[in-house]
Amino acid sequence: MRMPRIYLSPPDVGLDDQAAIQRAMESGWIAPLGPEVDALEVELAAIAQRSHGVALSSGTAALHLGLLALGVGPGDRVLVSSLTFAATANAVRYTGAEPVFVDSDRTTWNMDPDLLGEALDDGGRFAACVPVDIYGQCADYDRIEALCAEHEVPLIEDAAEALGATYRGRNAGSFGVMATLSFNGNKIITTSGGGALVTDREDWARQTRWLATQARDPAPHYEHSTIGYNYRLSNLLAALGRSQLADLGRRVEKRREHNDFYREALGDLPGVEFMPEADGCRSTFWLTCITIDPSEAGTDPEQIRTHLESLDIEARPVWKPMHLQPVFSGCQAVGGPVSAYLFEHGLCLPSGSNLSDHDRERVVGGVRDLFGS
Repeated sequence: MRMPRIYLSPPDVGLDDQAAIQRAMESGWIAPLGPEVDALEVELAAIAQRSHGVALSSGTAALHLGLLALGVGPGDRVLVSSLTFAATANAVRYTGAEPVFVDSDRTTWNMDPDLLGEALDDGGRFAACVPVDIYGQCADYDRIEALCAEHEVPLIEDAAEALGATYRGRNAGSFGVMATLSFNGNKIITTSGGGALVTDREDWARQTRWLATQARDPAPHYEHSTIGYNYRLSNLLAALGRSQLADLGRRVEKRREHNDFYREALGDLPGVEFMPEADGCRSTFWLTCITIDPSEAGTDPEQIRTHLESLDIEARPVWKPMHLQPVFSGCQAVGGPVSAYLFEHGLCLPSGSNLSDHDRERVVGGVRDLFGS
């Protein structure tokens, strides 16, 4: 009998989530406005240690509107982590600005502060800096915030993968002038699709809500003086988000438990290393990631990935760096070999908060098959 498929990071939903959606439906608030949206924004702001939250249709929408709030536009340059999902860089391009990609620090996998300092010292104006909290671990904000402040470059924290993480006692989402969150189906909490912008600036929160609802001017008819966007989150999905957010602690603990299990079960294999948990950080381990050195392991990440796929287990390569993506081939990059190495040698293992003990054993057994143990 074929075993059920194990997914990388599937949605984790339960009866409480269904009840929350039913509650929203029964309230009559179905459109992208309503009490669930208002309450979710307050709750997100609190967990991100911010004054304001704006619920949106995606993390990408939050990045786009956050950059617009800073006045980023054509002719500007924005510093961005190279090791990230394309959405981070795409949002920069939506504004007409140009991304400048900064390589990773090998000890954290996040934006390298030394390389960021080099880029800032080289001269020229940068309209913003967008470090990504990769795979659930916050970047080195002590150094990154100080560098951005010294050069008067606004910092946007892309915390799409890190809700529930901490850095030196501060919560993910609390760094920079604003931060963005994602609630995509594969994230730690989900609204099926959704995201948020959090900030301490009331004017930016107000502008973001206005732009997200097609920038409608106050008038009895539909009056528009600015191009707007259809980026708001629905009341139904906000109800799901509130239910999921209430369960955030358990979800983070389950993913950290998976990471501990994998380290214990696979840490003895030759050539296998785990993504480090940086000093002062408490990662969510949104995904548990390993690197494989073929010269020591006798196998490589792609062989392991395809073998796991043959067992109906989903694994995935580490993000392909943005400076290696064809669509960004003409963009400037600072450094590059670290993120390139991580892509070439890295693999993400199933890490969902609903992963069972039996599922984890299947994953470990599949990996060990390639090592003959």
